[in-house]
Amino acid sequence: MDNIDLTQNIHEDLKKNEQVLRTIFKNADDIIFRKIEAGKSQKLKMLLLYVDGMTTKEAISDYAIETILSGLDISNLQNISETKLQDTVVKSNIATSEVQIITTIQEIVDKILSGETVLLIDRCKKGIMLSSRGWPMRGIQEPSAETLIRGARDGFNETMKVNITLIRRRLKDPKLKVKYAQVGNRSKTDIAIMYLEDVVNKTVLETVVERINNINIDAVLESSYIEEMIEDDSYSPFPQLENTERPDAAASALLEGRVVIAVDNTPSVLIAPAILVSFMQSSEDYYERWMPSCITRMIRYLALPIVMLLPALYVAVTQYHPNLLPTQLALYVAASRANVPFPPYFEALLMELVIELVREASLRITSPVGSTIGLVGGLVIGQSSVEAGLITPIAVIVVALTAIASFTIPSYNFSTTLRMIRFGFIILASTLGLFGISLGLSFLIIHLCTLKSFGVPYLTPFISFVEHRRDLKDTVIRPKIKTMVRKPQYLHVEKERKNV
Repeated sequence: MDNIDLTQNIHEDLKKNEQVLRTIFKNADDIIFRKIEAGKSQKLKMLLLYVDGMTTKEAISDYAIETILSGLDISNLQNISETKLQDTVVKSNIATSEVQIITTIQEIVDKILSGETVLLIDRCKKGIMLSSRGWPMRGIQEPSAETLIRGARDGFNETMKVNITLIRRRLKDPKLKVKYAQVGNRSKTDIAIMYLEDVVNKTVLETVVERINNINIDAVLESSYIEEMIEDDSYSPFPQLENTERPDAAASALLEGRVVIAVDNTPSVLIAPAILVSFMQSSEDYYERWMPSCITRMIRYLALPIVMLLPALYVAVTQYHPNLLPTQLALYVAASRANVPFPPYFEALLMELVIELVREASLRITSPVGSTIGLVGGLVIGQSSVEAGLITPIAVIVVALTAIASFTIPSYNFSTTLRMIRFGFIILASTLGLFGISLGLSFLIIHLCTLKSFGVPYLTPFISFVEHRRDLKDTVIRPKIKTMVRKPQYLHVEKERKNV
């Protein structure tokens, strides 16, 4: 195959085309070569190629092969031109829903490996692609990582066309556009870029398309490959694109003027741009009444500093600043630590590591057993550690409260980032106390202020509240839907009205 020029045009001699293709697909037994002869008065040689298991063979048999074999009638095969011969086959004898003319060997290879069927005709320098994609796929189910009390129960699956359909069911708008692209020199992974033409920020759209087209990689096996290749700062721990398996969340992002990127073979679609506020919002915020949703969202923002700083504050106060505690609490902490052999920072790091081990173990085994291990493992390890005198009861409370707070963050990626940052704050608190925490917060805020997602500041609208003060309405609190008539200012969209 290395010696074959895939960019060469299809030859008019069917035997030569077959020889080239058999060389390319040597030892690939799932590539089917089917020779047929059609025509009532004279036999016209044809060759069908497809991948076994990736095509709907029944549709090809009923709407292409059968009609060609039974209905093709060319009176004078020798005198008919190539163009007329091909038009006769395509227009009169093929009833499949999608037909495309291809001209090169590379196109034949790509179409076959994408699940399509290719028909080659003797004496024709062009091939015919017959739409025949069809392979086993997972049914539409509710995303396990984004469960809601109230809301739609459908979720994306691994087939990109199905995911596009789920979004179009919610947005029956001709302005909803889809651009296709292929990424991966070997995988040839299909990608769909979706946006509302009259709403999207054109600069963001052009940036997304340009970055995707510039990707040079052998294979794309999951949407995270695309996310890492097109984000602004790949060294930042913070995610700069949202990912979701919920069609309603993707549709809502499109209505705001953002771009949705669907990748074949993965149920997670990407949403660009993304800011910190978007990771703290959930689809359910807009399905429940506005007042309970406001309280729920404020609880999330309250949990944000707890997830990052509570263990570090415990270490800093107990190790360097016990005078900040009330007298009775300080005496209790001192007494409980009398028989503990480890310093506070090692105690906090050890418990955090145990929590992460239990969390990881519960994810790698079956769901019923995993939840049991997570609950029982945490209780048994925590209680046994206290009884053995390895850690203090207050340390168990601090770590448990931190773990519970991390579960309130709707985005798993963002929650993982906060958990990772927490270890850094514990180390700073163990060396410099509260000054170390202040120093870490300063660096964190500086990084977030300079971080952008496709040109949009990450801390919008907090750092530009004068320019984007209108966007503050849907941040910490959730306003009434009837008052949400304007789209986010930070996206600089064309149309103003917003539908959640």
